[in-house]
Amino acid sequence: MSAQKPPAASFLARVREAFASLHPSEKKLAEFVLDFPGELASYSASELARLSGVSNATVTRFVRRLGYTSFDAARRNVREEKQAGSALFLAGRGTDSSDASLEGQVAQGHENLRWTFSRILASDLQAMARTLLGARKVWVTGFRSSQSLATYLQWQIFQVKEEILVFPNPGGTFGEYLGSITEHDMVVVFGLRRRPARLRTILDQLVKTGAQVLFISDENLARNTSVTWHLQCACASPGPLDNHVAVIALCHLLANSVIELSDHTGRERLAVIEARHDALGEF
Repeated sequence: MSAQKPPAASFLARVREAFASLHPSEKKLAEFVLDFPGELASYSASELARLSGVSNATVTRFVRRLGYTSFDAARRNVREEKQAGSALFLAGRGTDSSDASLEGQVAQGHENLRWTFSRILASDLQAMARTLLGARKVWVTGFRSSQSLATYLQWQIFQVKEEILVFPNPGGTFGEYLGSITEHDMVVVFGLRRRPARLRTILDQLVKTGAQVLFISDENLARNTSVTWHLQCACASPGPLDNHVAVIALCHLLANSVIELSDHTGRERLAVIEARHDALGEF
């Protein structure tokens, strides 16, 4: 069996590796693109040369020194890295006023909500909530920014369901937890960009446990047909960071559905919790 071909170096890695050996005009161009690398995706070679103050020939030499066959090849690489969600690649040299920026963020949040919930059936949400409530255990996991969303969902649902936990714990491994997950369980996986490279493998292994798997991702990831449910949340943003308003709204809706379905048992647990709050003087 032939060895697996290593992934190509990222655009930024190529620039940084080549920087010391570049000619002065090429270094000027490198410094320009390192500040806002994502903008390379929207420029032509002539536009990049004009904005950075170098010649067209310098742009051509520069991308070839980086190992690209053409400027278009370099631009395609940058577009792919923007899709991966790097804040550095999504940042721009925008000159919008703070008022305009606020307006744009709010408008994008509304559009993200509309896009996301126009693609989710109420019957599916009810099925997820019923499965979550009836599962032997619910396991919730996420990576990077997704980890805080996993913790938020677990915290809300814990009010009516004790057997729900975020995994893995610090220092723990996925294998240790996969050994405990059964077909009577439900797993909620948050996989918003930037996703770890091994996410696909983790999902495959979770499916093999027989558990019901709810996968929540951004809109850029193709639908995963192996999991029980895959919900895509629009996370587009006019700024360098993804907008997660639709993800939070989904968590809110799912948690509310679980609490409502928990009925008398859920209200009893909520009453016990409130009594303990009062006894401790926590609020």
